[in-house]
Amino acid sequence: MSIDGRTFLTSLFQAAVAAADPYDAIVRHLPQKPKGRTIIIGAGKAAGKMAAAFERAWDGPFEGLVVDRHGPLEPCLQTRVLQAAHPVPDAAGLQAAQALMDHVQGLTKDDLVIALISGGGSALLPAPPQGFQLADEIALNEALLASGAPISAMNVLRKHFSRIKGGRLAARAYPAQVISLIVSDVPGDHPALVASGPTVPDASNAAEAMRLIRDYRIDLPQAVIDAIGREKAPDPSDEIFRCNEVHVIASARVSLVAAAEKARDLGIEPLILSDCIEGEAKDIGRMHAALVREFAQNSSFSKPLVLLSGGETTVTIGHGKYGKGGRNSECLLSAAMDLQGLAEVTGLAADTDGIDGSESNAGAFCDGTTADRIRAAGGDARSFLAGHDAWSAFDLIGDLFVSGPTGTNVNDFRAFLID
Repeated sequence: MSIDGRTFLTSLFQAAVAAADPYDAIVRHLPQKPKGRTIIIGAGKAAGKMAAAFERAWDGPFEGLVVDRHGPLEPCLQTRVLQAAHPVPDAAGLQAAQALMDHVQGLTKDDLVIALISGGGSALLPAPPQGFQLADEIALNEALLASGAPISAMNVLRKHFSRIKGGRLAARAYPAQVISLIVSDVPGDHPALVASGPTVPDASNAAEAMRLIRDYRIDLPQAVIDAIGREKAPDPSDEIFRCNEVHVIASARVSLVAAAEKARDLGIEPLILSDCIEGEAKDIGRMHAALVREFAQNSSFSKPLVLLSGGETTVTIGHGKYGKGGRNSECLLSAAMDLQGLAEVTGLAADTDGIDGSESNAGAFCDGTTADRIRAAGGDARSFLAGHDAWSAFDLIGDLFVSGPTGTNVNDFRAFLID
C-alpha cells in the first residue's frame, strides 16, 4: 500500500483540530437563559473563535468581552475582543485583565456569567498582586518558561502571583452563577490549570508553590517569592463557588480519537499512545523514536500503522543563547536523529493552535532521511538541537509544517506513520 505520508498526516492534524472546534461543543453545553443579564467573558488562544461560536449558538441578549492574542481574529458581531501578547505578557494584557474584572462587577444572583476559557490565557491576563508591576509578572513568566517545569507546576505559581487567576475572576462575579466552558490544553484536562483557572479555583496552596520553586530551581526575585509565599488563593470549597459549573468541552483526548477515526477511514490502523505526555521535548522525541523503531522492525505488528500522542512537552533553555523553534519542532528534531535510516517512517509534530513557539509554523515533518538532508544542506542536526534552533533546521530543508492559526488549542499533536 503506497501512502503519501505528509498528506496523510496533515489530514489527521486537520481532523484533530476540527474535533476541537468550539461551535458544536458550545451548542452541547448551552445553559438556560437567566432571569437577569447574560455576561460573556473569555481568555485564551481560542477566545475569539469561541466567542464567535457562542454568538451563532445563543439567541438571546448578552454582553461579551474576551481576550485573545495579537494576530488575525475570528469576526465577532456583539462581543468586544481585546488582544494581548503571548507567550510574554504585555501592557495590553494588563489592561485587558482589568477590563475583564470590571466586566463582572456589580452582578446579582439572577445574572449568569459564561466563561469561555482556553490555553494561553495565563500570559494574556497579567494582573500582578498589589505593589507589583507588569515587569514582575514578565520576570515570573520568563523564569517559568526557562525552568523546564511542566505546565501544571507553572500554573500553580502563576495563580499565586495574580489578582485574576486561581478562581479570582469568578469570585468577583459572585453572587452571579459562573459556567465555565473550557478547551483544555493541559495534560490530564484539569480545568483549574487551563489558563491558570481564572474562573476555576483549585486546592493548591502557597506551601506547594514554594516547594515547586525549590524543586525546579526557579530563579525569581526574592520579593516575588515572598509574595507567592504569603498569597492565599481562593478555596474551591468556598460558598461563593457552590452554584458554579465547569465543563471541559474539548481536549487532546477528543482530538486524538478524531484523528484515529480519520486514519481508520483512510485504511491505516491507529494506536493512541497517550494524550497526556509531559517531559523535556528532546527526551520525548527520543522516546517516540524508540517506539517507532520497535513497531517498524517488529514483524508481529501489522503495517501500515500510525502512532498518535498528545500532551505538552517543555523546553529548558537555561540562560544561554538559543535560536528559533518551539517544543514540537524540538521534539521532532530529536526524534529524527534517532530515526535515521528508517525509510518507511514519516512523522509530524505540531501545536494544535497553529503556532509552535514564536514563529509562524505549527510544527514540522520528519522522516528517516531528515538528519542526512540537514547535513547535505550544510547544517548539523545535533548542533541545531543543542542550540534550541529546530526551526532553522527544518527551514533549511523545507520541512516546516505551516497551518496558520487554528483558533483552538488542545496542545501538542504527534503522529508517526510506519508504512
